[in-house]
Amino acid sequence: MIQEPPPLVVEIAWQDPWRAARRLARRDGAPVPGLTFLDSAMRHPLLGRWSYVMAEPFGRFCVEAGVPRWDGVREAGTPVEALRARLHAYAQPRLPGEAGFQAGAAGYIAYEAGRLFDRFPTTAPEPGEGPEIDLGFYDLVVAFDVVAERAFIVSTGWPETEPARRARRARERLAEAAERLAAPEVPLGAAIIAGDWRSNFDAERYKAAVAQVIAYIRAGDIFQANFTQRFEAGIGEAIDPLALYDQLRRANPATFAALIANEDRIIASSSPERFVKLVDGEVETRPIKGTVPRSVEPTLDAFRGRELTASEKDRAENVMIVDLLRNDLSRVCRPGTVKVPRLCGLETYANVHHLVSVVTGTLKEGHDGLDLMAASFPGGSITGAPKIRAMEIIHELEQQPRGVYCGSIGYIGFDGTMDFNIAIRTVTVEKGRKGFTASFGVGGGITTLSDPAAEHAESLTKAERLFRAFQPEAAP
Repeated sequence: MIQEPPPLVVEIAWQDPWRAARRLARRDGAPVPGLTFLDSAMRHPLLGRWSYVMAEPFGRFCVEAGVPRWDGVREAGTPVEALRARLHAYAQPRLPGEAGFQAGAAGYIAYEAGRLFDRFPTTAPEPGEGPEIDLGFYDLVVAFDVVAERAFIVSTGWPETEPARRARRARERLAEAAERLAAPEVPLGAAIIAGDWRSNFDAERYKAAVAQVIAYIRAGDIFQANFTQRFEAGIGEAIDPLALYDQLRRANPATFAALIANEDRIIASSSPERFVKLVDGEVETRPIKGTVPRSVEPTLDAFRGRELTASEKDRAENVMIVDLLRNDLSRVCRPGTVKVPRLCGLETYANVHHLVSVVTGTLKEGHDGLDLMAASFPGGSITGAPKIRAMEIIHELEQQPRGVYCGSIGYIGFDGTMDFNIAIRTVTVEKGRKGFTASFGVGGGITTLSDPAAEHAESLTKAERLFRAFQPEAAP
């Protein structure tokens, strides 16, 4: 049913969200700017219920080297102040009973954005960093309830503010989106085949760095830290972002997956982890600590799940991160509302078992999603505890920016809702002088129970899942 005035909401015939994303990604055969696909590829009734497709933002908010810009023009105030002002300019009430995301800002917040929230060991950008924040502002979203198999177009008419013009834009944009969603599907481009993947650590340096983390733990600096390495490979001179994401999606479907295809950067994520969700003042975060690979043999698969549940090391890591997140949420949530309804629960995904906890709270009056982000970013599961000292040690030993990896991908709605993942199992593609380069990070939590050689082997096992997505046999 169409509602007047905007936002307009219309239910459309169901189609697979990924096919819809591929239809909206092009107009007359040419790529459109700013495609963002937030993909619940596993169709989980609680975690992966909604998928969202959007393209052609009416504006782009970026922060680079600490400077906020709107469509390339410098904004007044701090990055957080500038982003809050932009969101307030397009504020709209939440439509009850509809999709979680009803238009707003979507994109990524890089790990190094922690410095914008005074939670990072350095204040100056480093060589190799991209934008700390990159968000498209979308007036139209196609939302898919992948469990009930229902689909909706939400069209707000922004950035028009005069009522008649805004209503007209909302109608026109909705009609155009419906027409494109009914168009023939465009075939994917050539498969993406990676060259030799190169790490920024060899085996001995990685093990030595892990040993140094353990030494810091024994000295009392921290309880644990998440240490990572970065892999890079050339992937050719011309690539199709849709083909790249299709390969990753088929190799590793996930509940909080995403594709962001901008002119200057492509991000493909197959993350299973929610960082933080905010709806009507209620907050949820779902840290993952503890991972084992699945087996195709059912008895062995079940045994591995039980073994993970009983693992002293993995449970200790998870509990420490839960305590850290309770502290983070308590900074902006009402006293007495921060709870742990689930501790170290076993969740099973396409390729792995995870230990997952749930921490919830109720936001204080006068606080919003950006306050929540400032209190909790970056996520505790990819930093360590205590967070600030763990981040200092990570900065000292990794010696390279993480970028989008270990940051967050998601949305902030014009109605104040928010949902972001932890950007793990995430590939970033950038164009250089010799073509396109893909990179991703892998790592794990280090405690006093860690063995450097075992940690190195575990990181390679995690990397292998991404290597496989870009091998010849991964091509459709």
